[in-house]
Amino acid sequence: MARGTQHRKRRPTANAGAAARNAAVASPPRKQKPPEWQEQLFFSRLRVHAKWMFVLLAVVFGLGFVVFGVGSGSSGLSDALQSAFHFGSSGTSISSLEKKTQKSPTDAKAWRDLAQAYETKQRTADAVGALQAYLQLKPKSVDALDELAAQQQLLSQSLGTDLENIEIDAQTVAPQSIFTPSGTTGLAPLFTSTNALEDPIATAVTAATQTDVANARQKLLDNESETQTTFQRLVDLDPKDATNQLNLGQAAQVNGDTATAVKSYKEFLKLAPTDPLVSQVKAQLKALTTPSSGSGSSR
Repeated sequence: MARGTQHRKRRPTANAGAAARNAAVASPPRKQKPPEWQEQLFFSRLRVHAKWMFVLLAVVFGLGFVVFGVGSGSSGLSDALQSAFHFGSSGTSISSLEKKTQKSPTDAKAWRDLAQAYETKQRTADAVGALQAYLQLKPKSVDALDELAAQQQLLSQSLGTDLENIEIDAQTVAPQSIFTPSGTTGLAPLFTSTNALEDPIATAVTAATQTDVANARQKLLDNESETQTTFQRLVDLDPKDATNQLNLGQAAQVNGDTATAVKSYKEFLKLAPTDPLVSQVKAQLKALTTPSSGSGSSR
């Protein structure tokens, strides 16, 4: 009787242990508190304590990147609109200004705006033409003359590079210089004599390349002459401007106009006797006035 009673008392103890184990398995793990160092981080605190604010900031940054192109090197939505509608693009601006100058050729502002649009696109030759058209309407505009002279100098650099490249190409593609036999061979007289064998292809190519060289050189010379004219107009408007006198002297020297170069250099020395370029100008003046220097042209 006593043993039976003890047996009945032990069974609930076993059942209670099993229930406790089952409850431990079924209950979810208790969430641990974040470490203190993580609590000190700004975005971690936002994420833990104000999730809605963190989400809002993420959305704002995302919209800023897409719409405004933040950090992408572009203007985002504005670029998309310009691409779709060609609004504000330089090509459309130039096209509209060209049409405006054609419709109203006496509109000086349209010509000036067109010139600046060309300059932005580095279309130097077109900018020169637009400025010349503007100056026909505003011949005493010093600012426009300065701008024209600067563009003409840039154009001279470009034309000079073009001339050098064309000359190199002309020497490279000349077939007779490649296929002409050596002077020690018996066939050499056939190629060197004007009455002997001639290669029509070589003759045509040579003539074409010589024409290209001549045209490129003439473009450069014409632009240098126009540049001198522009500086002359500036000097005529303000003969006491030492910078204009110096620029005119340099342009005239490049253009082979020794008399104008000497005169302008002398005027510069009178107007700016303490200028840092005085020694260089004196050297150029001496070279131009020395009989052995010839005409003083750089060509």
